[in-house]
Amino acid sequence: MMGAVKLKSEQLTAYYGEKPAIRDISLEFPDRRVTAIIGPSGCGKSTFIRCLNRMHETAPRTRVEGKVLLDGEDIYSEDPVRVRRRIGMVFQKPNPFATMSIYNNVSAALRFNGRHPRDYVDAAVVRSLQQAALWDEVKDRVDTPATSLSGGQQQRLCIARALAANPEVLLMDEPCSALDPLATTKIEELIGQLKKDYTVVIVTHNLQQAARVADYTAFFYLGGLIEFAPTEDLFERPRERLTEQYITGRFG
Repeated sequence: MMGAVKLKSEQLTAYYGEKPAIRDISLEFPDRRVTAIIGPSGCGKSTFIRCLNRMHETAPRTRVEGKVLLDGEDIYSEDPVRVRRRIGMVFQKPNPFATMSIYNNVSAALRFNGRHPRDYVDAAVVRSLQQAALWDEVKDRVDTPATSLSGGQQQRLCIARALAANPEVLLMDEPCSALDPLATTKIEELIGQLKKDYTVVIVTHNLQQAARVADYTAFFYLGGLIEFAPTEDLFERPRERLTEQYITGRFG
């Protein structure tokens, strides 16, 4: 049983100019579970998750058809700033604010969303760094530049920054692709912890990673959704021939 659905797309099609990058994607994301999106390069994975928090529309000559529902409400009828506060995003390459300290990177979302007492901000920074499994490593140097951190630490800092806004959903677009194996392991362990409190959607080109971290997996190909199933079923008993060919390495 999938359980409660937190986020879903209905017949979602996204365009760059006149060309559709994804077509008629209907997909449900269960609450407090990890869903992985896999597929070969150029199949629309990143475009799709950018539509889930209205990041797609920030690029020129883009448009979206269909719906994305968060708790049953269409996010495309809401203020996009509010949407991105509820649906946070972590990108492929760590992108901390280079001129800011570790503390100011995490507190940036709070400052952007209004004025808060200093003790509230301090507590939120500590909580977010703890949730991102980074607090113990930086607690004695939160005023140092974010760029002093390693690549894996910078990615966890970006996760902490996203969590500081108290999102309900966390989107992660290939968050480990620029990291070494040790840092990747830490991020994967962190994802397992985060699903206790958040609905997590992760795009990954690494099939083994999807098998390790995801409760459900969706396979995309040429802008379409080919198959969606519990991860174990999709990898061990795929229903579609294309899925089987992809996960066995015959293409992609």
